[in-house]
This record gives sequence, C-alpha cells and structure tokens, in this order.
Amino acid sequence: MQKGQIFMNITTRGASLTSVHPTSLAGVGFGRIFSDRMFAMEYSPALGWHDARIQPMQEISLHPACCVFHYGAEVFEGLKAYRRADGDIDLFRVIDNGKRLASSCERMNLPEIDPQDFVEAVKAFVRAQAGWVPDEAGTSLYLRPFVICTDTQLGVHGITNAAFYIIASPVGSYYPKGLAPVRIAIERDDVRAVRGGTGYAKCGGNYAAAARATVRAEKAGYDQVLWLDGVERRYIEEVGAMNVMFKIGGKIITPSLTGSILPGITRSTCITLLRKMGYEVEERRLDVAELLEAAKSGMLEEAWGCGTAAVISPIGVLHFDGEDYAVHGGGIGPVSQTLYDTITGIQYGRIADTHGWVTKLEVARALPFGA
Repeated sequence: MQKGQIFMNITTRGASLTSVHPTSLAGVGFGRIFSDRMFAMEYSPALGWHDARIQPMQEISLHPACCVFHYGAEVFEGLKAYRRADGDIDLFRVIDNGKRLASSCERMNLPEIDPQDFVEAVKAFVRAQAGWVPDEAGTSLYLRPFVICTDTQLGVHGITNAAFYIIASPVGSYYPKGLAPVRIAIERDDVRAVRGGTGYAKCGGNYAAAARATVRAEKAGYDQVLWLDGVERRYIEEVGAMNVMFKIGGKIITPSLTGSILPGITRSTCITLLRKMGYEVEERRLDVAELLEAAKSGMLEEAWGCGTAAVISPIGVLHFDGEDYAVHGGGIGPVSQTLYDTITGIQYGRIADTHGWVTKLEVARALPFGA
C-alpha cells in the first residue's frame, strides 16, 4: 500500500473486555492500569503495513524464537492525550513523535511507518478510547506506540516481519512527589550510550542498560542518575530517561545532540519557549567539572529534566564523589515552574497554542472518567 493510505480503512473489532474505569487516579501510580482497547497492525514484505485495527486489549502471542526476545529488535514512543476544560481532547506535537519513531525504526532496521500515518493511527485510537482520557487536574491518557520484529528465527538477520501496537494508560504524575525537586546522582561507572550506537533511538535496550545504575542510585537515596558521555566520562548527557537543562550565570545550557542523546520533543519545546522568553540557550558540551564549579560558586541557578512523562522535573540536589550540591536551595526555580506552567497550559488548552503544536480532537461527550 502507498504511504498515507494504510489508515484509510481502520476496522474496529470485538467487544471491549472491560468498561470499568478506576474512580480516581490518586495513588494508582504511573503506567499501572490500561484501557480496554489497543491498536494493532502487521508488516510483511508482500503486503507492507496492513490490517490496521482497533481491538480489545489482549495478550500478544509470539513464538519463543521471535527475534524481539533475543536481539531487542523493537522501538517505542511515548505521548499523551489531554482532556480540555471543554471536554475535547488535545494531542501535543504528535507528528514529531511519528518522525522520531520513523528515525528509531530506521536505526534498528525495522520497517518504517510514515509519520502522517502514525498521526492518523493515534487520532483514531484516541477517539475510540475517549472515555479513558481522565479529567482530574494533572492527569492524562499516556499512549505507548511500539514496533517489534516478529520474525521467528535464531541468528542476526535482516528483519522481514513486524507488528505495530498502541496501548494506553490513564496516568497522574510520573514521580510520586509530583513537581517536587528530585535528588540526582551523577553516574561515574555505567554509561547509557555512545555516538554511533543507539542513543538517539527510542529503543528498549537503552533503558534496560540504565536500570543497574538507577537501582544503585535509589538505594543510596537518590531519585535518578545523571549520565556522562561514554568515551571521556566527563560530559553531561541525560538525566534518567529525560533530557537535562541548567541555568548557569543567566544562560540556559543543555547538552547538544551528538548522536548519543535522545532528541526529546519536550527538550525542543523548552528551547523554543525559553528563547521566546528572552533567554540565551546554548546547546553544547558541558563538562561535569564546569557544572560542579558552577554549583560551588553559586552560578548554577537552576537545573531540571524534561520529558513527556514528567514534563518538567526540577533538580534540587546533585551528588558526585560523595558530596551533595544543592540547586536553588533545594527548591523549585522560577524558570522550571514557568516552563511547566506554560507547557501544560498549552497541552490542556488553557494557553493559546501559537506554534502549531496542538492537534485538537472533537469527541462525542463520553461519560466522565470513572463513571
């Protein structure tokens, strides 16, 4: 099928397995409950992407020799659907998620999905799951699109068959403490990625490789790790599963995209908004020694992580070589707060979108979430 045509005929199959929503997301945690439907389609060399459908949420049956289990041939995305005050639903920069998924697929040798087709799939799925988009303050429907190789063969070969799915989870805040500043340990031993590898792709192996250092940090009383580059072990890259930014001497500094760092959509949003606010934003290599010297001298005014799940995550403490460095007195800085308020304001329709980022979905008025 030609690009732009595969979603012209999305079918809906089967009765929902459940129509019971939780009455509230308070205390549920992030990504613990799921909506009652999923999007699915398959790829083969003969048919291309085909059989696009919205079906009841169900288990996926794969052969034990499926290459996704043995060689990590998969990529994914993360985005949200937001309930507006008028009852309609917003998607935020959804085309950019589609472009990044295509880039990740290309890196992992998976069949690509045209970004506009991706947008149409997401829109159709969200409309079908409109009743699962919560309306409590600070909540949203988290969407997880993913592509996996479904070839059944041991040995590393070119990929011929694949599947694409979207599942959804109504969520509140990513961190249990909400917007409260987090404590970050700078990681000296493990590395997340290197240039020439898969660092810029959103693939599971990058996150699995981060788990050991993250657990170590949590056991030591920290929330996440700050990654250094994989070659010289001295340049700042990312914080946890997010991009990172620092306000040093009035300027905003964020690591440049060198191929080992995920090109975050929230990162791009922050840079655009910060420059509109009048801040000078430098995308460059930042030596950990420069960062710590700024912290000691008081030049480090703020620090924050940014990503779809948490939006903005202020950093209150940086830990390195046995020493803690407080950032902004351990509290939330004004730039972090302004970015969070502005981005979420645009996402929920409280602030006008002047950048063309929002896709508004007019939906039939469903029962309130939890009804």
